[in-house]
Formats: sequence, C-alpha cells, structure tokens
Amino acid sequence: MLDTNPRVTSFINLLKSSTQEELVWMHGYLSATLGGAWGGAASGAAVAAQPKVTRFTLAYGTETGNSKRLATDLAKKAKESGFQVKLTALDQYRLKDLSKESYFFLIVSTQGDGEPPAAAVPFFEYIQQGDLKLDGVNFAVLGLGDSAYPQFCQAGIDADRLLAERGARRVLPVVKCDVAFDEEGSKWLADIASALSGAAAPSEQMAPGASAPARSGKVSYLGEVLTNINLNDEPSAKETHHIEIRCEGDIDYAPGDAAGFLPVNPVDLVERVVAALGQTGEETVTFREASGTLGEILSRKVSLTFLPKRVIAKYAGLLGRPIESARVNLDELLTAYPLASVDLAALLEILDPIAPRLYSISSSPAAHPGELHLTVARNSFTTESGAKGEGLCSSYLCGVPEETEIEFYIHKNSAFKLPAPENDIIMIGPGTGIAPFRSFLFERDAAGASGRNWLFFGEQHFVTDFLYQTELQDFLKTGVLHRLDVAFSRDQAEKVYVQHRLLENGEAVYEWLENGASLYVCGTKDPMSVDVEKALLQIIQNHGGFDTEASQSYLARLAEQGRYLKDVY
Repeated sequence: MLDTNPRVTSFINLLKSSTQEELVWMHGYLSATLGGAWGGAASGAAVAAQPKVTRFTLAYGTETGNSKRLATDLAKKAKESGFQVKLTALDQYRLKDLSKESYFFLIVSTQGDGEPPAAAVPFFEYIQQGDLKLDGVNFAVLGLGDSAYPQFCQAGIDADRLLAERGARRVLPVVKCDVAFDEEGSKWLADIASALSGAAAPSEQMAPGASAPARSGKVSYLGEVLTNINLNDEPSAKETHHIEIRCEGDIDYAPGDAAGFLPVNPVDLVERVVAALGQTGEETVTFREASGTLGEILSRKVSLTFLPKRVIAKYAGLLGRPIESARVNLDELLTAYPLASVDLAALLEILDPIAPRLYSISSSPAAHPGELHLTVARNSFTTESGAKGEGLCSSYLCGVPEETEIEFYIHKNSAFKLPAPENDIIMIGPGTGIAPFRSFLFERDAAGASGRNWLFFGEQHFVTDFLYQTELQDFLKTGVLHRLDVAFSRDQAEKVYVQHRLLENGEAVYEWLENGASLYVCGTKDPMSVDVEKALLQIIQNHGGFDTEASQSYLARLAEQGRYLKDVY
C-alpha cells in the first residue's frame, strides 16, 4: 500500500512543513512533470522529473529596490530547486551577451509616465535597435507597477514587445503585478519551471503580444482623519502638515512603507473646466467604466492638472492642428485652444485618470496601532508657462478637515527596512525626509531595540521649521535617540546643510559604519541625496584611508549588504 511506503510518508511530511510559496512551486513543477502519460516504469518517471533546461539568466531593473529583492528571492528558490541561475542587474549586464543567451528572464518596474528605471534605460535603448537579432533567445518578462497609474507596468510591456520584435521567443506571456507581488512572483517562477521542464508554454496558446491578467493584491483602507496640523510656525515659508488617520482594525504595514492616496480636484478648477466646455456639470458621462455627472467625474476621476505632453498631443488630434504648449492644466488648454464642437466622450477618452501619490508613513504599527501618520509638505511651484501652482495631492491632504473619511492603500517598500534590533542605524532625513525615521524611532522604542540611533535633520530655520522638535528631544532624554545633529540652512550667513554636519562628524560616522551600522537617506533625490553621497565618500576617504575608487567600492559594498538604503524622490 502507498500509505505505508516510507517515501510517501516523507513526501507528506515535506508538504506539511512547506510554505505556501514552496507548495505553489511544487504544484507547477509536478504539473509539468506529470502532464504526459501516467504510465511507465519508476525509472522513466525519475528521468522525466528532471527539467529539460537547468540554466537561465534572471535580470532585474529597479528604482526603489522591489525588483531586485524579488529577483534575489526567486533566484534563491530556483537554485534550491536545482537550477543554475545567473542573477544580474540590468545596469551591470553586458548588453552584447544578450544575443548569446538561451533563456533570459526579466523583472522590471515602471517609473514616472511609463518609463523604465534609470538604471535600465541603456538596456531598453539597446533592445530598440532594429538590427539586433535575438533569434536564439527564449524569454519571459514580469512587470512590477501600480494599477492606479495610467501607464501600469508599461516598462514590462515594452520590454516584452521589444524582445519579441528582435526575434526572441516568448516562453510565457508578460505578467503585470500590482503593488503586492511576492505570491505572484513565486507563481511566475513555478510557470517558468513548468515551461523548462517540457510542459507547453502558455504563450503557445496565446496570440503574440498577449499578456497574462494583471495580478493585484492591493488592499484599500477607509479611515477617519483625527488630526491635521501645520508643524511650521509663523512666519515660516514652509507648510508641513502632521496628519493622523484612524482605522477600525489593524493596518498591515511596516516602518519604511508608504501610503497611497487618490486626491480630489479643487472645486474651482472643476468649475473652470466645466465652463470652458460650455456645460452645466450635470451631464451624464462615463470615464474608464465609471459613470456619473460630468462634475463628479471631473472632480474624482480625471487628471486635470499639469497634463503630460502625450495628452496634449492627443488633444491636438481632436483639434485638428498642432499645438505648441507647455504642460498646463485642462482649463488653460481648453481656453487657449477651444474645440469648435465639444464631444465629451472623445475628450474624456484621451485624458488620464487621477494617479495616486505616495507618502512615507511616519507612524509605527507597534506604537500607533490602528493609526497611520503622515508628514506632508504643501508643494508650491511655478509651471512652464509661468503660472503659480500647487501639488494636487499635497494641497488636498493639507486641506482635508478632521473627521473626514479618507481612503488609502499601503505600498510596501522592501528596500527600506530596519535592521536587526541590536544593530546601529544612522538616519539622514532633512525636511519631510524625517517621516520614515519618526516611524523607525517609535518602532525601535516600542520593541526595546538595543541598537543605537543617530539622526541628521535639516530645515531652513530653527525657530519655525524644527519638525517634531519636542518628540526628538524626548527621544534624546529617554536614550532612544543617541545622537541628533541638525542643520538650519538660513539661520546664518553661510548656508549649512545635513551634508556639512556629516563632514563635521566624519570620524564618528565612519566608526559607526565600521562597527556595522546601517545608513539611511530619505528626502529629495537632487541635490540632497547627491550631496550627501559626496560627503559620505569624502568621509570614507578621509577616515578610512581609501582613494576615490576604493571609497566608491566601500559604499557599494554597504549597499550590497543592505546597509546603505535610500528612499529619495
């Protein structure tokens, strides 16, 4: 009897001890292995169980680190299952090797308005070459994105199309993953294992260019705004709001994650658009499967601000003549270039939906159960046309009244996480870059972490712009925060920034790093994070005795070890 066979008993025990992801992989592998006839000798079954292909390249293109983390996890699982995997970042991949690949699998995220990550741009430019021949390459692409954005997983879609156009054979249809992607990544790996084991690839039953359905695991929460206060004092030029949102039940997030919000267009902007269209706002319209009055749809569904150039180009098509226009709001476009006759359905067809905006979470799940805290700066700017404007979502969040219901979702950031409780951390977060570090400090305090915490914070003025001053002073008093160095750039004749404070404390910074501290940077990408990195390289040179190249290698090793992490924008 099979139930008394020791091999069967071992197999059952293996199943009981396996994780969900491992079971998914085994299901795909066994489905492929047993897809043919069930008959045959045991020795024949054992031979059939061996994958026909055991070697492949897994490349990733990443901006925030999610693609890298997923690719690394999947490569580890594949190696444990007997595959030989070459794992590589696209910016380190030798492009001329692509035509020599037999099996090439790619994980890539999408940034901005459908673009690939900056580090992946050379790869995308390379596969756009019309004379590139990839006839011997078998490939599959997994795209990471956020389905709330109009160009969802566009980089993955483009990579899949371009590789096929160059003659490569599609092993699997392109997979588009939403913000929750771990389980779907494991399923993709199982599908690859099935294909490499000799099972028919799904692409053989699908038309060229087809894609698998988008896989989403996004969970939305509905909360109530408890607090919305301006942290800056008069007469500050800044307006930074601390916002607290309460939900019934727990919110699934970790320090370092972000929250996504869909803003509502300002009432006066909607009224100007309706007037420019010569409508009342009560007309019934449909936009992306959502129906309602024109006023409601324009308010909550349609992006009306800072229109991208591709939308302006489509509007020129409706107009029947070229337009030379900077990025403007829809009311400005309609006024400057009015339509002879208004076809609301045609106009709505070319417009984008409102895209969510992400904000670093400044609360701790351990210290603030059932709550989500944000640190939001009202974004004021001048458009290309010279008009004054404000960021749609920052203006919306800063103005949302207390006791208002608000919807959001969690965007996981696996590339910006706390280390072990006993490890030291150095946090560099000027302005709203302090948000995740407030979360870190509260979390480490609640967990009783023994590792030391050092914060570098900067703003314009000590008196008006010292965000969370009282909390930080309390953390110093209680020993949660071991060191605090601040830089207020406008309080003296010569501007002082966080990078200057780093250099002043260079010897101690290098000592912390040598003793295993993790280094975090959060805030504006340019110039802040660039200047901070220059200061760090100088510190490593001055206090480690390295030359320029060796200091760059030192910092690169920290990043590879997960000890130099950035969340910049």
